[in-house]
Amino acid sequence: MTRQVHIPGLRDGHAWDIPDRLNMAAQALAGPADGLAIIDLTGGARRDVPRGELAAMTQALARRLMREVESGDRVGVLLSQSPWCAAAHLAIWTVGAISVPLFKLFQHDALASRIGDADPVLVLTDLDGAVQLGDLAPAVIVSEAGEEGAPVPFADTGPEDPAVLIYTSGTTGSPKGALHGHRVLTGHLPGVALSHDHLGQPGDVIWTPADWAWIGGLFDVAMPGLALGVPVVAARMEKFTPEGAAQVVDRAGVRNVFFPPTALRMLKAADLLIRDLRSVASGGEPLGAEMLDWGRRAFGLTINEFYGQTECNMTVSGCAVDDPVRPGSIGKPVPGHEVAVIDEAGRVTDGEGDIAVRRGSASMLLEYWKKPLATAGKFRGDWLVTGDKGVIEDGYVRFVGREDDVITSAGYRIGPAEIEDCLLTHPAVATVGVVGKPDALRTEIVKAYVVLKPGAAATGPELSDWVKARLASYSYPREVTFLDALPMTVTGKVIRKELKARAAAEGTA
Repeated sequence: MTRQVHIPGLRDGHAWDIPDRLNMAAQALAGPADGLAIIDLTGGARRDVPRGELAAMTQALARRLMREVESGDRVGVLLSQSPWCAAAHLAIWTVGAISVPLFKLFQHDALASRIGDADPVLVLTDLDGAVQLGDLAPAVIVSEAGEEGAPVPFADTGPEDPAVLIYTSGTTGSPKGALHGHRVLTGHLPGVALSHDHLGQPGDVIWTPADWAWIGGLFDVAMPGLALGVPVVAARMEKFTPEGAAQVVDRAGVRNVFFPPTALRMLKAADLLIRDLRSVASGGEPLGAEMLDWGRRAFGLTINEFYGQTECNMTVSGCAVDDPVRPGSIGKPVPGHEVAVIDEAGRVTDGEGDIAVRRGSASMLLEYWKKPLATAGKFRGDWLVTGDKGVIEDGYVRFVGREDDVITSAGYRIGPAEIEDCLLTHPAVATVGVVGKPDALRTEIVKAYVVLKPGAAATGPELSDWVKARLASYSYPREVTFLDALPMTVTGKVIRKELKARAAAEGTA
């Protein structure tokens, strides 16, 4: 039976409870100063960071930012999971600026494209990050940024005022920046709470191996945990391992975990049991009945699946304590988010169509940064079109397939265009097409089909290393096939659909 409980962020009747004035930093830092905010495992030994200490770190950074940053300026955050990473975002929102999460695994070209587009005034980072940035943007080392002085008041911002610019990979052109307002945290709270069987129960402690540079780490775990008064675990994993995950859970007393599907597959392959968890959530693609059955044996609970994207997140979720989980579905629409399947004309349909979210969702982007045409193209009337196909049956959303060409690999959404552009800078490459190839562990791997210039030579490992050194360590082609020609449209565009069919015919990697 469904439990009638208060869902954070919503009034009775599922109307959004959003005040006229709202600042995410104030929202996340509200609560008793002696309450536990972050369990920090990044320094080796466990260190508990009370909410008051996190607020003091935020204030120290905010005082520094007040000297150099104005309302609406962009400020990068190039930090891994850590108390300073949380404080950096909170300080930026405190002064009314816009935070830009940047991934520490990005190489020069990936950083340069995002920094060039966002044009941040400065980047908050650590010593390694400053070296990584080079001359791309001014760096401020967070541990050295503390200053004494008068308290910095929270900026008088509203829910629609810009707060965070998160880049998402697309199929064409450079990665697009999804600009979100101060309401985005509120918009995540219902889905986060439901995906963890009503997060906020006594003893809850939440963690994810996903980096806080991504919306899944920052707004599915870190900031909602703070806003709900649930201690958040900060733990850096250079590479995910089942044994390392079990150690984090044990050392921090984790009770609630967001595991991306690839992490779950690795845990399953290792036949590793992790007990004493109260909830496990996962999102990215449907897990299937076999994985759900294994989850019950491995964790002693039912994994809740959820769905969303950087542009509009946490819109669909399972909640095993409220509703029976239906294998093959990704849950039910989260209260507050009107989710439907629509046809090409924007009409709601009972059959298969485009999964869409009606305007008014609190986690919906304000716009694509500096891309009005792309923003307009994301909508069909009042509906934001996710780009995924699906069906709604008995209130459950069933994911059918991805309409676009984004590659889902090991929990990352990877845009092929950025990889193609990188490969085209290699002196031997004439043309290239990049697609996802089915993979049992990673869902898909990046596969590149390459045509070399006449008389030129290159090897697959050489081209893979070329991308690995310039973009991100997870986005390089794991397979490269050389062709005499690529399938092209009459206008000269690569027909990725044919390449994807070819990759699928080659068999699971």
